[in-house]
Amino acid sequence: MAQRDNIAQEAIPDAVAERRRPLPQAGRLGWLIDRVSLLFAIGILLAMATLVLEVVMRYFFNAPTTWAHETSTFLSAITFVFGGLLCVCRNSHIRVVLLYDLITGRARQILDAVISLTCAVSTGFFAWAAWRMVKKAVFRPSGDLYLETSGSAWNSPAPAFVKIFLFFVLIIMCGQFLTLAFNYLRLARGHGKTGG
Repeated sequence: MAQRDNIAQEAIPDAVAERRRPLPQAGRLGWLIDRVSLLFAIGILLAMATLVLEVVMRYFFNAPTTWAHETSTFLSAITFVFGGLLCVCRNSHIRVVLLYDLITGRARQILDAVISLTCAVSTGFFAWAAWRMVKKAVFRPSGDLYLETSGSAWNSPAPAFVKIFLFFVLIIMCGQFLTLAFNYLRLARGHGKTGG
C-alpha cells in the first residue's frame, strides 16, 4: 500500500511538468509559443511593479502617476490574451472529459482532430470579429489612421493595441488548432512522429 502511495506521489509532479510543455502535436509553432511565453510572464511582474510604484508615489510622496493604472491593465490584458494561446499548445485548457475519457486509441486521435478543426473554425470567426473591432479602433470612418485611446488623463492608445494584439493572437491560435488537427490525423493514419 505504501509503495503504491509513493508511486502516486511521484507521478503528480510528472503530470504537472508535462502540462508545462507544449504537446508534440503542436509542432514548431507550439514550441515557439511556449518559448515566447516567458516574455508575458515577465509582463505580469512588470504590471505588479508598476502598481507598487504607484502606491509608493501616491501614498508616500503624494505624487500619483497618470500612467500606472493603464500600463498595468495593458500588461495584464495582453498576458491573459496570450495565456489562451499558451493553453492551446500545452493542452491545458478547461474541458469536460465525461465522454472524452471513454474513448481511446485511434478513435481518440480522430476525435482530437475533429475537436481541433472545430476550434480552428470558431477561432477563425473570432478573428474575423476581432478584425472588425480593430478597424474601428485603428481607422477613422474616412480611412485615416487613428488609434483609439483610453480617454483618461494619460489618454494612451492601449485599447487599440490590445485589440490589435487579440486579432493577431486569434490568427495564430487558428493556425495552432490547424497544426494540431493535421498532426492528430497523421497519428490516426499511423504515420508516427509529428513535427510540422
